[in-house]
This record gives sequence, structure tokens and C-alpha cells, in this order.
Amino acid sequence: MNMQTNNFRLTLLWVVLAVIAIAVLPHIFSSGHGVSMLTRMAISIVFALSYNMLLGQGGMLSFGHAAYYGFGGFVAAHTLNHVLDHGTPIPLELIPIAGALGGLAFAIPLGWINTRRSGVSFAMISLGIGELVAASSLMFTGFFGGEGGVPTDRVTEITLLPFSYGPNIEAFYLIAAWALLAALGMYYLTKTPLGRMANAVRDNPQRAEFVGYSPKRVQFYQFCLSGMFAGLAGGLFAIDYEILTADNLGAEISGLVLLMAFVGGAKTFYGPMLGAIVVTYLAVELSGITDAWMLYFGLMFVLMVMFSPGGLAGIFQHHWQMLRDGSLLSGWWKYLLAIVGGALTFFGFASIIEMLYHRSNSYDASEPMALFGVENIVITQAVPWLVAIALFVVGIGLIVQGVKAFRQHRDAMLGEKS
Repeated sequence: MNMQTNNFRLTLLWVVLAVIAIAVLPHIFSSGHGVSMLTRMAISIVFALSYNMLLGQGGMLSFGHAAYYGFGGFVAAHTLNHVLDHGTPIPLELIPIAGALGGLAFAIPLGWINTRRSGVSFAMISLGIGELVAASSLMFTGFFGGEGGVPTDRVTEITLLPFSYGPNIEAFYLIAAWALLAALGMYYLTKTPLGRMANAVRDNPQRAEFVGYSPKRVQFYQFCLSGMFAGLAGGLFAIDYEILTADNLGAEISGLVLLMAFVGGAKTFYGPMLGAIVVTYLAVELSGITDAWMLYFGLMFVLMVMFSPGGLAGIFQHHWQMLRDGSLLSGWWKYLLAIVGGALTFFGFASIIEMLYHRSNSYDASEPMALFGVENIVITQAVPWLVAIALFVVGIGLIVQGVKAFRQHRDAMLGEKS
């Protein structure tokens, strides 16, 4: 009982902090771009958590999760259009439920097919289904709208609260409230027998079957609930962007949500939320800065998988434990060495990539370019290349020295404890 009380109090604390953040952040980042960014992050959090129900909790690697996100969004958009055209008494605040039901309805038949196999076969089936749905979106234009998609309008006269939801900040509060409710729902699902058995099937399906549970049935239920929450995220997207297109069903969206889960850390509940925030921010900002933003995303994914499989959440947990042990502060200079090395490596590598892009995309390679605030860089000269290579090499050297010193420090601390 004590543990349950403590868990409830901790959950309540996080909910209170989330409510405060939802109330305060739009007034800190009050520009139109800032509020839109926060709204997009809230949608991404729901989408990433729904994906983690498959990957982190159920051990099912899916390459087609955007199908349920997009389908839920289309159902929500059509529902909203029906309200606008026929005056159906469905308040805007409840439109995301239509998206959730759409995602669930789509996940039930496809989940039955997908969960017949596990492991690599599951991943390949999910990839095939994702591509099938994306291709079908251009064939069934009555539902998917063809290349133009399905536009809608979130400003209706039928609402539960006295808001029009035309201003971005009103839409943000609606979407953030749904994101908080969805996150709570998915969190408490992890505490149910289904959530526990999904973890058991992930870790050892034979043992789960031995104690009387069907692994395929558990995976099917988990798959359907994951599709439902993905559809809810799609419904929130429909309210925010007021248009759904074939791109919402494509492989790029499935790849982004996979990146969110891995970068944030699929082994924890809050990891995908961190990943959603980071990946959404970088996707919006980098895409407006450089044409090579997908290359940087791919590199980040590779580095996280190779050097930090636990993602950002794993890094946070590891360093939190070191801070509690008192071993973090005593080795601060080693971190500083690695951080400086990482910054130099990034600037050197990014400079090389951007200069290569400028060389291949510009009509005249000798035309000056701006790079990291430095104007009039001429890439036909040797100096910019030599500086970029030098930054990269020195940065790698500092990282190697920092990691080596950190490992020696950690081994010494473990030796003292033993």
C-alpha cells in the first residue's frame, strides 16, 4: 500500500508540473512560431508514446506506425468536416476521439495480420503494410483526398468551452490537455496486467506462454491500443494543421517516430517524450537551416544506437546515479574535455557537409557562402577545408582523451567502493 501511495503521489507531482508547464510555456515562447512548436511537440509526445507501446513495452519493431497516425487523422478530418457541413452535434474538443476510434478500427484487422509473426518478420510485415497504405492513399481519393489531401477547419460553433480555437494558443491548450490525458492513460496501461504481460512477452515469450498467456494475443491487444493512441495523435494533428495529406501516412513519419523512441530511450516511459521534444525541435529548426537535415538525423540515430542504446533517458539515469554517488562532480573536467571535443567535431563535420552541399547545389561554387555566422566563405579555396578538417580531427582527439580519462576515473571509483 505504501508503494502504491508513493507512486500515486509521484504521478500527481508530475501531473501538476505538466499542468504548470502547459499554462506557462506559451507565455514564455509567445511568438506564433513558438506556440506552433509547442503544439507540434505535444502531438509528437502522444505519437511517440503510442509507438513505444509497441517497441519499448512489447518488443515489436514497426516500420509502418504512421499508417494508424494518418488514418486516425483522416477520420478526424472527415468527422470535423461533417460537423461543419451538417451541423452534427459533436464538439471540437471531442474530435480527437474520432481519430482514436479510426486508429483502433484500422489497427484491429492489420494488427491481426501483423502479430501472426514476431521479430524480423513482424518488422517486414509492418513495413509492407505501411507502404501499402501509403500507396493506397493516392488510389482511394474519396477518403484520402488524392494529392491535395483533405482540408478542414477547426473553427466551429459547436464547442464545450467558450473558445473558437481559431487562435493558435487556444488550439495549443486543447491539444496539450489531450496529450496529458493520453500520456496518463498510456502510463496507467503499463501498470495493468496487459502492460505487465506485454513486458513479459517482450523479454521471454516462451515463459509467458508457460504461465498461461498467449503471446500473440497479448501482442495483438497491445498493437490495437497502440494504434488507437496513434490515431488520437493523428486527430490532434488534424485540429492543429487543418489538413491531412498522403505524407501523413508515409515512411518518413514512421522513421521520425522510430527516431523519437530510440533517441529518447525506448526502455523507459518518459524517454520517448524526451525524444519527441528533441526530434521535433530539430526537425523544424534544421529543415529551415540546411538541406542536409536528414543526414544529421541519420547520423544522430547511428550514434545513439552505437554509443547510447538507452537514449537520452539512459544517459540521464546513469549520470543521476553518479551524482548521487558523488563521482560526477569529481570528474567534471573530463566531461568538459569531451563536450569541447564534441562541439569541435560537430562544427568541423557540419562545415564539411555544408560546403559539399554548397558545391553540389550552387551554379557557381566560387560564390561566397555563410557558415555558422561567418560570412564570405569561398569553398574553392583551401583554407576553409583545412580549418574544417582540423576542427574535426582535434575534436575527435579531445573526445577520445575525455572518454579514456572518464573510464579511468569510473574504474577507480568502482575500485574504491569494492
